[in-house]
Amino acid sequence: MMDVIVAGGGPVGMMTAALLHAAGVTVEVYERDCEINPQSRATTLHPRTLEVLTMLDHGQRRISDVLVAEGIQVPHAHFAMLPQQLDYRDLDTPYPYLLTIPQWRTEQLLAEHLHAHAIAVHRGAEVTEVEQSADEVRIRVGETWRTARYLVGADGAHSLTRKATGIDFVGTTPNVAVFAADVHLTEPMSSSQFFWSPVAGHAATVPLPGGIYRVFGAEIADAGLTAEQVRRRQAEQFTLADLREALIRICGRDFGVHNPVWLSRSSNSGRHAEHFREGRIMLAGDAAHVHLPAGGQGLNVGLQDATNLAWKLAAEVNGWAPERLVGGEAGYDRERRPVAQRLVANTLAQDALMHTFSDAGAALREMVGGLIARHGEVSGELSGWLSGLAISYQRPDAAHPLVGTKAPDIPLAEGNLLRALRPDRFLLLDLSGDLPHVVSARVDVTVVTRRPTGWDGVAVALIRPDGHVAYAAEGYDGLSEAISAWTEPRHQPAHLGEL
Repeated sequence: MMDVIVAGGGPVGMMTAALLHAAGVTVEVYERDCEINPQSRATTLHPRTLEVLTMLDHGQRRISDVLVAEGIQVPHAHFAMLPQQLDYRDLDTPYPYLLTIPQWRTEQLLAEHLHAHAIAVHRGAEVTEVEQSADEVRIRVGETWRTARYLVGADGAHSLTRKATGIDFVGTTPNVAVFAADVHLTEPMSSSQFFWSPVAGHAATVPLPGGIYRVFGAEIADAGLTAEQVRRRQAEQFTLADLREALIRICGRDFGVHNPVWLSRSSNSGRHAEHFREGRIMLAGDAAHVHLPAGGQGLNVGLQDATNLAWKLAAEVNGWAPERLVGGEAGYDRERRPVAQRLVANTLAQDALMHTFSDAGAALREMVGGLIARHGEVSGELSGWLSGLAISYQRPDAAHPLVGTKAPDIPLAEGNLLRALRPDRFLLLDLSGDLPHVVSARVDVTVVTRRPTGWDGVAVALIRPDGHVAYAAEGYDGLSEAISAWTEPRHQPAHLGEL
């Protein structure tokens, strides 16, 4: 029997499968489409996503290395298309920028990784039924049933997995129809341009690799609709002539748009799954959350879902997961559902800033933009959230303040932290040079060569496979119990040498 089946072979499904395989789990992927969609709906990778993609190899390099070499590095990110932008240049990461690159290229690299590691991806194989029992999950593909111990549903916003499991998809109904297109321009631009008018709507042009531009926006006539009107608007064909007319109304010119790669309309509906796990079935990516595509967050949060899920599921499959990883305070649902809730909330806030076409809306944009321009607490909070670098998980009351935060890319005796992470192992960081000998099958010990900012006094830190801090302390008392609490189902103390 297969350990895990992944329903959905998009970037989130493939990322999940790659990390599971790296942790020693047998996994296969079933994808409805026969090939990767060349219409790249997502074009943005934020710093934290590039960090997690560093965990996967691509020949002698890492996937993040390839993407960075091919993409466009942008030092700023927008919030609600405000002209005052968030500055990523001082973020504590090897990737202090937003990377613009078509989604199909990210998918292609993930597909190549899976192929290189002989991970089966069945394309043109739609999952039509899902059943689970106390011991297994079954999926139907065509006339054939496949069985595994667990199922990950990464099958998109209309997830069959979610519906079959009976998990509610709670949130808001749409009231705005937005347009998007990838096109060529006769008036090329070197950077993103944003336009907003209280009497016309909003639009943006974003350069992509290869001389293509992402153009998106919404007209004032397409805001304040009923859900049924939005659905009817989405069903209408969106043509190049429609795009030109919309841009002229909003921006005063159409920038010479021509040779479209694709054109479409979508909505501003924001929803998330009521829970991310039901028995042996888990949801990730768009199957777990959808929202207005503001700030390029969807793909990024989905890939970060996969990174959080894979090592915990692998621990469960391989029999070493403590309860805290299965259904406890560090379980997948407990950690990632709040992230999805905040994602929906921040895109709803951006929705209000973008689609309140009135004098009041203009005043609101001016006020929020002014707060961002100060480069203070508001700007820092938004940069941390959109970049993914400030996402922290629940910290027990008595734990060190670093617990739950994402560890920076600390220099180690050999290499750096991000490239030392493994989905089946913890990293134990020795910051004092006096760490006693540690014996644990799930822990690699390494020496930190330069203490990071904010880690004063820390002697030892245990880093989870996804790069978040599991334990930190100024001494060694309690270290063995901490290691066991994260790596042993019955909390048998790890062996330490003489203190």
